[in-house]
Order: sequence, then C-alpha cells, then structure tokens
Amino acid sequence: MTTAFSSTVDTPIGPFTAVVAGDGAVLASGWTDSLDDLLPQVSPTLRPTTVTARRDLGDVTRAVRDYHGGDLAAIDDIPVRQRSGEFREQAWAALRTVPAGKPVSYADYALLTGRPSAVRAAASACARNAATLFVPCHRVVRTGGAIGNFRWGVDVKRWLLAHEDRS
Repeated sequence: MTTAFSSTVDTPIGPFTAVVAGDGAVLASGWTDSLDDLLPQVSPTLRPTTVTARRDLGDVTRAVRDYHGGDLAAIDDIPVRQRSGEFREQAWAALRTVPAGKPVSYADYALLTGRPSAVRAAASACARNAATLFVPCHRVVRTGGAIGNFRWGVDVKRWLLAHEDRS
C-alpha cells in the first residue's frame, strides 16, 4: 500500500479521524486529529507511505456523522482492513458482531472468538484494534459492567456506551 486518505470530523466527543485505503476500507480511526496517534497502530504490511488529507471520505465520513447523530447501524457495513495473527483477526471480526447497546464482558468476548480461555488475548486484540468505532472495541467492558480501559479515554468510552444505550 502506498497512498491512503484521511479526514477529520468534529463529533460531540472531539475530533474523529479516519485513514482509508484507496478502495475505501478503514485502516485506522479514532478520536484524535493527529495521524501520529493512528498510523503506528496500522500493521506494517498495510501502513501507507503517503496519507493525503481530504475534506470528505464519502461513506466513511457519512457513517461517522450518522453514528454520532444517533444512527448506530451506520458503521456496520463500512469495510475495514487490519492485519495480524489469526487469533487477532478473528477477534476483530467477532467485535463487529457485538450489537450496539449490548456490551459484553471480556470473558464473553473471548467466548465469541471461539477461545473461551483466551480472555487476556481477547483484551489484547481490543487494545491493538486500529479501526476504532468501525470495529467497536468500546462495547467490551469488565465483568460486572465496569468501563475498563480505552485508547481514547474512559470518558469517550463512557459517552459511546451511553449513546448506544439511549438509542
């Protein structure tokens, strides 16, 4: 991969930037306006050599705006491209099956991956998820419902969970 495109959208919880491949697949995203926060999370085999800023990324920008505006399903069909080992890729795919408003515990998430004893590995997959929001790692909480950690901050995770619970 050589060229990708980025765009930053203002949201109720701060700027949200997405980096997409030429075919529109999200490579990285999160609540930041800095590519330096996003690009290190992209697999070296997918990391672009050039990122060109655009005002709008089409379907991706629309999905970000619509999701934050209350259409929680807007992110569901956006393509994502992440690369890692077999377990992590399977774990990221499993995250996309967790419905909005129905957070799961790390133990339940491990079960969704098909490896119920791999709770720490599942948590690690969450931590290394580059395509935040589109691969909704914020929907995984600690047993008992405690928020847990989140790359973009506990306040952002709390807002996302409340946003999905209200809708």
